[in-house]
Amino acid sequence: MHTITIVGLGAGDIEQLPLGVYRLLKNSSHLYLRTKEHPVVKDLTAEGVEFQSFDAVYEKHEQFDHVYEEIVRELVSKSEKHSIVYAVPGHPLVAEKAVQMLLDLQKEGKIQVSIGGGQSFIDALFASVGADPIDGFQLLDGTNLKLHDIHMNQQLIIGQVYDAFIASEVKITLMELYPYDYEVMLVTAAGSKEEKVDKIPLVELDRVAHLSNLTSLYVPAVKERESTYKQYATLREIISTLRGPNGCPWDKEQTHHSLKKYLLEETYELLEAIEEDDIDHMIEELGDVLLQVMLHAQIGEDEGMFTMEEVIESLASKMVRRHPHVFGSVQVENTEQVKANWDEIKKQEKSDEHEPMLKNVAKGMPALMKAYEYQKKAAKVGFDWPDPKGAWEKVWEELKEFENEVENNSEKDIKKEFGDILFALINVARFYKIFPEEALSMTNTKFYRRFSYVEEQVLKTGKSFEDFTLEELDQFWNEAKKMNIE
Repeated sequence: MHTITIVGLGAGDIEQLPLGVYRLLKNSSHLYLRTKEHPVVKDLTAEGVEFQSFDAVYEKHEQFDHVYEEIVRELVSKSEKHSIVYAVPGHPLVAEKAVQMLLDLQKEGKIQVSIGGGQSFIDALFASVGADPIDGFQLLDGTNLKLHDIHMNQQLIIGQVYDAFIASEVKITLMELYPYDYEVMLVTAAGSKEEKVDKIPLVELDRVAHLSNLTSLYVPAVKERESTYKQYATLREIISTLRGPNGCPWDKEQTHHSLKKYLLEETYELLEAIEEDDIDHMIEELGDVLLQVMLHAQIGEDEGMFTMEEVIESLASKMVRRHPHVFGSVQVENTEQVKANWDEIKKQEKSDEHEPMLKNVAKGMPALMKAYEYQKKAAKVGFDWPDPKGAWEKVWEELKEFENEVENNSEKDIKKEFGDILFALINVARFYKIFPEEALSMTNTKFYRRFSYVEEQVLKTGKSFEDFTLEELDQFWNEAKKMNIE
């Protein structure tokens, strides 16, 4: 089995190349370069070193994964005939996907790989920008930059910002978090005689003309907490501080039980915002619901019972486990199959011990929602009308019983029979795939808007409600209906 020896060309010119790497490059009769666009290559060419580069492979493919796959296939194929040297910019083990793929093949026993020397561009880049890596930094790939990977309180080095398209994609991602005029530094050919450092506002990132495969972006850490409010870590720190020794007396006094009513209130306010289709209101109310989650998690951590990480882990593992059609090999054709799979997996997760079927259904929910969930659960085991007709007949039956109790003037029985009417109507709603809470919420909103119109008309007259008859007020109401106020 022949060996693929991988070496790094470093971050600068040939003067900075380690002697051993230089000799290996000079003496190799089978030298392959990921790219010839590097300061060292110019000097090697001048010294008569022959090589083959993979620059043309980049032109063939639209996705980098396909580029790396072809490079690896070519290298493996060449190594079947003789030992070869593969040279990459910087250090072989820093930001080199193809190298990692070759090492994976070695673990499988398919090839033999040897890692040579090389200087990482990271050292040279920190020297170029005058920053200290001990303060913490992230090394990210500009061709695959994800918003959730970014930590604003750390320095960022974003590699492979080699053309205007990549620079534009990086800029758009960063501007989700950073101000448009945040000062960043583009560093090209760090540590070489051709080094160029540009200090620019973030918004101008894709307007710099001399981007190349030797260009990296340096983003300084954000020091002001106010500028990192979009980051989850900052929110965690704020909640922890509020509950900490020097925090807010009210927050420190709260318990899981004392916060229950606030969680309900915030949830209903979010539902109202959704019903109103008010995006700004939704953002605010989602934040308020999240605050309740964060407070409960912080209380759990303060009491040594559980942490937010455990909450997230529990949720993430459940989502993966219950979506085998997304994260596994299960095939589904429609949402009904998805729901069936979900219920079956959920059943398998539960203990073998028998417990009442409705025991853990709709815990803590308001009565309207609880009735809906009870009926839905019972229907799954066949305790249901075969069609809506039976449900409607039950409504008329309950209405008649309610009427009788009203005539009997029995306060307790009137209340009971009225509850039966609501329960029967909820059953009808379920047959027509209507979520009763949502339907009633829509009606509440409609009533609010129409009554507000009535109130507005009354105020315009300079009179009070007491000055109007019910018929006159009803006329305003009908006007609202005609105007399609919903």
